[in-house]
Amino acid sequence: MIGMALKRGLSGVNRIRGGGGCGGSRSAFILLVFFCVFAPLVFFVGRGVYIDSSNDYSNDSVKQDLDWRERLAMKSLRSLFSKEVLDVITASTADLGPFSLDSFKKNNLSASWREAVVDTSVRNSQNQTTSSTMNAKRDITLKGGSSHQKAETPAKFYRRQLREKRREMRANELVQRNDDTILKLENAAIERSKSVDSAVLGKYSIWRRENENDNSDSNIRLMRDQVIMARVYTGIAKLKNKTELLQELQARIKDSQRVLSEATTDADLPRSAHDKLRDMGQVLSKAKMQLYDCKLVTGKLRAMLQTADEQVRSLKKQSTFLAQLAAKTIPNPIHCLSMRLTIDYYLLSPEKRKFPRSENRENPNLYHYALFSDNVLAASVVVNSTIMNAKDPSKHVFHLVTDKLNFAAMNMWFLLNPPGKATIHVENVDEFKWLNSSYCPVLRQLESAAMKEYYFKADHPSSGSSNLKYRNPKYLSMLNHLRFYLPEVYPKLNKILFLDDDIIVQKDLTPLWEVNLNGKVNGAVETCGESFHRFDKYLNFSNPHIARNFNPNACGWAYGMNMFDLKEWKKRDITGIYHKWQNMNENRTLWKLGTLPPGLITFYGLTHPLNKAWHVLGLGYNPSIAKKDIENAAVVHYNGNMKPWLELAMSKYRPYWTKYIKFDHPYLRRCNLHE
Repeated sequence: MIGMALKRGLSGVNRIRGGGGCGGSRSAFILLVFFCVFAPLVFFVGRGVYIDSSNDYSNDSVKQDLDWRERLAMKSLRSLFSKEVLDVITASTADLGPFSLDSFKKNNLSASWREAVVDTSVRNSQNQTTSSTMNAKRDITLKGGSSHQKAETPAKFYRRQLREKRREMRANELVQRNDDTILKLENAAIERSKSVDSAVLGKYSIWRRENENDNSDSNIRLMRDQVIMARVYTGIAKLKNKTELLQELQARIKDSQRVLSEATTDADLPRSAHDKLRDMGQVLSKAKMQLYDCKLVTGKLRAMLQTADEQVRSLKKQSTFLAQLAAKTIPNPIHCLSMRLTIDYYLLSPEKRKFPRSENRENPNLYHYALFSDNVLAASVVVNSTIMNAKDPSKHVFHLVTDKLNFAAMNMWFLLNPPGKATIHVENVDEFKWLNSSYCPVLRQLESAAMKEYYFKADHPSSGSSNLKYRNPKYLSMLNHLRFYLPEVYPKLNKILFLDDDIIVQKDLTPLWEVNLNGKVNGAVETCGESFHRFDKYLNFSNPHIARNFNPNACGWAYGMNMFDLKEWKKRDITGIYHKWQNMNENRTLWKLGTLPPGLITFYGLTHPLNKAWHVLGLGYNPSIAKKDIENAAVVHYNGNMKPWLELAMSKYRPYWTKYIKFDHPYLRRCNLHE
């Protein structure tokens, strides 16, 4: 019997050592000491009665002698070991063995089991129950009249080993499932966090990495974390009807939120913040003791994460809609300027409404610019910046086209503020009789009910569009699509430089007319990097018409400053190519709305790349453009939503634009236009 007990103890030690960890080694050592030293003592002392039982002792006397000797032995053991050691010995020698599910969890390396708070009273009651069960079994054996302990049969021993192996496999399986579940949740949370884009207005975000500091505002972050955990326990307290704890948690949440609403940094926190932190910590500790359940906490956190993710997506969509709305809205001061100029223009006599040097408009030997805009102030900046940096302004001719609403204002501004010796020519797009729905696919598409419905829905942030920026009506404005009809607008010119109204010119542009386009129609700066701004970003390559005709990795280029060879344009019928693809895209299956995708298609293989120093883009969305690149550029482009005339413009880029505006001008002062 001693050998069997020792063997069983050593096998338990080996199994526990196999589990790893400091706790397992300690328990194994205690078991080894018990089986090797004190178990024989208890065995011989306790079983001495059975050796002498053949000498006519009665069962009652045997029981009394056994109880007395056992009490004496246990008294000696208690004097040598602490209560914790005796509890471990009692639990390890229980019938379930060291590989029961509870024992396995306690000896596992998982931090959740080691950190769990164990109630001392519960542990004591479990130990008392185990001890009473063992005594009851021993009493039953003695009352049965057996004078000797029955040996375990090989069949029972084999079945007991199978049970222990099944318990061990089941425990391993449960722990493995728990680890796999946690890993899946962590991976899912990481993927969701990657999909959340905090930069609503382009790439600009105050939470950029260079602004992060691990040591800053630690109290603010701690209070926010406490509020999150308090909300988790609030939900669990409701489920378990812990009314008093629920009220206490809700009160602490309100206190913390009141402090956080008035502070953004640790320096803004009131003196009572540390008391709030301490009080919340105490309540959370109390809640953990009473409510902590791994499955409930995990489920609650997962639900909160999903809810927050949905809220972020909804707010992002609304912010995108508002940003698009702000980007296409003319500010009140600019609208005021246009109205005042319009009134004064119609007060002029017809003789005073004419520009000088009208003979230069069709002279192919001069430098001609095409500018299509409905923004008077923006157009004036483009013209002023070009003339101020030109070596010979008298050789520059500006062809401005605007709509009926702004035609008078555009004329009046340049009549009052002539750009030196340069030539100005202003036209109204609504007077181009050849530009009608029978000739222009875009105008014909605008008459369809589907297109009208598409744009009416775009007025609401809850619409189902995947990208609201494509629903901006400017993409269907004829001022935007007029760039595809340059030979029709200027039939007697050979070359023309197209400029957007959201650019400024910083250098003399006359060398562009000397650039050899090598038989190409369009001269532009390429914008593609390693994987962005290529054709697959703008075109739908799942459509067979696109896939058969274009390379998805072809490099994109920028509208905003483009040199067009109008002679070559006419030879290759560029306008006809544009009409063909625009008709095929009536249902928006080839590309979304805009002029860049059809431009990439129309001028595919017909674009000559210019030096990148001619044209720097991104000042309307990218806050990280190098100052050196901006200052060395011939043309700076505010493409994006943050136009320089809007309040949402980036302040560090705005001075490049405002330096070409005279804010002391009477019209600007009367309309409250200022830097």
